[in-house]
Amino acid sequence: MAIKDQKCIQLVKKIKFVKPIEAIIPSESALQSNAEIADKISQTLITSGSKCLLQTTSSLLFNLNSEIIRKVLSNPHLKSQTCLDFFNFVNRTQSVSSRKLDLETHLVLICRIFNARKFSLAKDLLSFAAENDICKYPISVTVSLVKNCCEDDWVLRKLLDMLFRVYSDKKMFAKALEVFEYMESNQLEFDERSCFVYLLALVRSRQVNLALDFLHRMLESGVAVSVQSMTVVVDLLCKKGEINRARKLIEELSGKGIQPNIVTYNTIIDGCIKQGDLAQVDEILCLIDGANIARNVATYTLLIKRFLGTGKIEEAERLFEEMKEREIEMDIYVYTSLINGYCTSRNMKRAFALFDELPERGLSPNVHTYGALLNGLCKAGQMEAVKILLLEMQSNGIELNQVIFNTLMDGYCKKGEIEEAMKLLVVMEKKGLEADIFAYTTIANGLFKANRADEAKKMLITMLDKGVTPNLVSYTTLIDIYCKEGDITEAKRVFHDMVKKGVKPTTVTYNTLIDGNSKQGKMEDAHKLKDEMEQKEIIPDVYTYTSLIHGYCIVGKIDDAMKLFSELHEKGFTRNVVTYTAMISGLSKNGRSDEAFQLYDDMIDAGLTPDDTVYALLVSSLHTENRKKL
Repeated sequence: MAIKDQKCIQLVKKIKFVKPIEAIIPSESALQSNAEIADKISQTLITSGSKCLLQTTSSLLFNLNSEIIRKVLSNPHLKSQTCLDFFNFVNRTQSVSSRKLDLETHLVLICRIFNARKFSLAKDLLSFAAENDICKYPISVTVSLVKNCCEDDWVLRKLLDMLFRVYSDKKMFAKALEVFEYMESNQLEFDERSCFVYLLALVRSRQVNLALDFLHRMLESGVAVSVQSMTVVVDLLCKKGEINRARKLIEELSGKGIQPNIVTYNTIIDGCIKQGDLAQVDEILCLIDGANIARNVATYTLLIKRFLGTGKIEEAERLFEEMKEREIEMDIYVYTSLINGYCTSRNMKRAFALFDELPERGLSPNVHTYGALLNGLCKAGQMEAVKILLLEMQSNGIELNQVIFNTLMDGYCKKGEIEEAMKLLVVMEKKGLEADIFAYTTIANGLFKANRADEAKKMLITMLDKGVTPNLVSYTTLIDIYCKEGDITEAKRVFHDMVKKGVKPTTVTYNTLIDGNSKQGKMEDAHKLKDEMEQKEIIPDVYTYTSLIHGYCIVGKIDDAMKLFSELHEKGFTRNVVTYTAMISGLSKNGRSDEAFQLYDDMIDAGLTPDDTVYALLVSSLHTENRKKL
């Protein structure tokens, strides 16, 4: 036995690859017996093909061991497909496969398949071995076993490269790096595409530091780093909000001859826009123009979205016209972005004008394009136009998705057509789409505003029974329902349950509870809620103060109400019609007509228009004052 073979055996023993040395060096009689059995199995396979494997009663198959299996797989007279069938048979037949398909057995078959140039199949086998912890040994052991199976150097290089990709795909980053380091130390040639696969896997797993380290490792190892490799790391840094770090990486690699392209710069622009750093966007645009890099449709789409996001629709339109002048080929995404912008700004005429341009450009609207238009029409309350557009959409083979169903339900609820919204809920579920939190909350809100509180409550309870996790809106709606019913105890229970589950209340949530307590005259509890929200740095608004003012007026504490009314002005809030009406009501019912009429004058001076309620209150205040005098 050669010294090299002895060292290999010692190494395998240390890692418990097999325990007894006899498993590696069988006796001469065992070798002969194994060889005879393997030869008989091989001859049977050659003569009868894979169908003989169905005859599992053969005594040969019950005496299988790793050595026999490997000898069969190594038989040069067997076709590679027959070897694979035999391997699969042994693998799935429990009575003959227990602990026999080890790493070496897999590698014997993989080498056969490599030689047959069936690389996709070889990768599948390597993936199976990686998933089932068969490749758990040091890479040096794997290499030694491959060399025993095949003497062709190209097979080893190809197999290691493939194993590197397999580990990358499986997110087994430490094992993948071990393969890379072995190839690097043994001066085996790298495929840059394989390095990109590993880099991409790191990026998708949000492993920023590992991705950066490996990118530099590629450079140090002499791997030809492409602009694509740089861009995926830049993209990850931008998604993590590390724009400056991304720009420094671009500068560093530019100095090494790897120049950014428009995709790289678009990535930076996207990151800056999401962070609201518009000044840096302008810097990047100067770099693009300075490098004579042409802006593409993706660049313009990002810039148009930037202006739409800040309400500058004229600037977005200017860029759109610039695209036309520069003859940049439009795509459906830039059109959809602009259509959505005009729908959001309620300019449906321009939105549909852009929509009508699509056929001229050879573009077909997608579900997002229709979704934007439907959303705009729903917000405008044009539900008849919605029906016409839906028919066109479906005639073009575009099915409604959950977002569009939710948009339509919201539109019908805002229009007060609750029954139509509820019909859509049934249709959606029949199509196999599960109603989400938005659907349930939208309809519950619609029912509640239509004074159908019991049905709204049932809708929200149904939602909870179906395992849909409530959100802020659904919690606030349920709290409001209980408050309107006068059940403050239950409203508080829902509020505490919401906080306990990590849903943070807003000013609207607190206002709902404060209003409920105030209308029941529970002013101490109402004030505690106001103090609590301020402690949590949730800012009270004019509705908070109006509810408290109304509450104090109900319990007859007019001076406390007036104090809050003044505080509201001192804190810079603009009093609205409801606030003035609440205060005038309190003063009028208390017979303080002079003060009530003074507030009426203040209300007129503030440009507010009183309603009939205010006039009725002022008249009643005179009667109350006269009764007091009598």
